[in-house]
Amino acid sequence: MRIGILGLGRIGTFHAETLSGLDAVRSLVVTDPFADAAKAAAERFGAEVADSPEALLAAGVDGIVVAAATDAHPALIRAGVDAGIPVFCEKPVARTMAEGVAVLEAVRGSDVPIQIGYNRRFDAGFVAARAAVLAGELGTLHTVRSTTLDPAPPPAAYIAASGGIFRDCSVHDFDIIRWVTGREVTEVYAVGGNRGDASIKEAGDADTTGAILTLDDGTIAVVSNSRHNARGYDVRMELHGFKDSIAVGLDDKLPLRSVEPGVAFPSGTPHDFFMDRFTEAYRAELIAFTEVVAGSRPSPCTIEDALEAGWIAEACTLSLHEHRPVTLAEVRGA
Repeated sequence: MRIGILGLGRIGTFHAETLSGLDAVRSLVVTDPFADAAKAAAERFGAEVADSPEALLAAGVDGIVVAAATDAHPALIRAGVDAGIPVFCEKPVARTMAEGVAVLEAVRGSDVPIQIGYNRRFDAGFVAARAAVLAGELGTLHTVRSTTLDPAPPPAAYIAASGGIFRDCSVHDFDIIRWVTGREVTEVYAVGGNRGDASIKEAGDADTTGAILTLDDGTIAVVSNSRHNARGYDVRMELHGFKDSIAVGLDDKLPLRSVEPGVAFPSGTPHDFFMDRFTEAYRAELIAFTEVVAGSRPSPCTIEDALEAGWIAEACTLSLHEHRPVTLAEVRGA
């Protein structure tokens, strides 16, 4: 098949490299507002260059991968659907929930598949955790802990435009909690602090946050996030039930140091970047998209799924600012 890539920044180039190595992909067409980025990708991956999104959509592509800036996501998703071309779009669907809901309404009723990029759904550990929950291996769940700790903050300009740590970072935890447990969040309570980079506080954001999520069956989920984790990129999940407890991310590259006498674990080089931690998950995610394009599977992460994670982020942001519990019903009705 022939796949188009719109946007050739860090993640777009990474996707181009992955797609160029898949057996199902015959050729790539790329476009970027910066002509040099498109030219470099074309030379590196043997891709064809289109001088605009419109030209790319008219280039006979079977599917498109949207890796452009967030502001461009709504228009590019709609353009792909209008052209009848399956769409893969990196999260988020849009910068605001209102815009995201508008995209959903615009494509409602279309049979053109749309897949939103939440790569943890394709990580082997999270896949195994979901299977264990669905099989009843843990018994009734009572506690879930989900962690995302970045080694260092992104640039100040990125922070200022990110929408905040809950919308930018924590949404991965929110999505994977929903996916692994099969439950919905009903209420949140969030706190945050700033102990590091002053630019984050100046942007009205927190650099370290904690959130308590109440799920619709009474399970409690604890989410911990930070922009500062000097030892590396730490993504983990624990699931505790009345029959068993399991963990995702407890491998030899875990960026955590034990001070227990005689304990050598973990002994590997710590994960230091999300592309390092999730290389295979990204590959599996794009293989899934080629199957969506081929019509052999439905979208594994829909716009509706992405918006659910977004509503949790909205509730946590409001909770942080107002220092109170917030229900999902409240933010949906706002």
